[in-house]
Amino acid sequence: LASPETSVSVSAHNAAVTLAKAPGSTGPWEKFCFGLDASALQERLFVSEENVDGFLGTVACPSFCSQSALETQPLVEVLDVTEDRIQIRLK
Repeated sequence: LASPETSVSVSAHNAAVTLAKAPGSTGPWEKFCFGLDASALQERLFVSEENVDGFLGTVACPSFCSQSALETQPLVEVLDVTEDRIQIRLK
């Protein structure tokens, strides 16, 4: 993390944390963890094609599915992610 660009804003009903990558760090973040202390962290994934594919794979086809069922899974493409919406395309 790049310390000077990191900030926290807290109000009565909301908290916002802004994180910035250090200059040598590249690529998208896959996940983040949050919680009251290190022993009670919850994990959340950022929206990416890989994370959406993984989520849909576990929901739509549990571990007991056959190989042919896995081959017919839809292709998921993340088109756009904004604060207000997430746009994905299924093929």
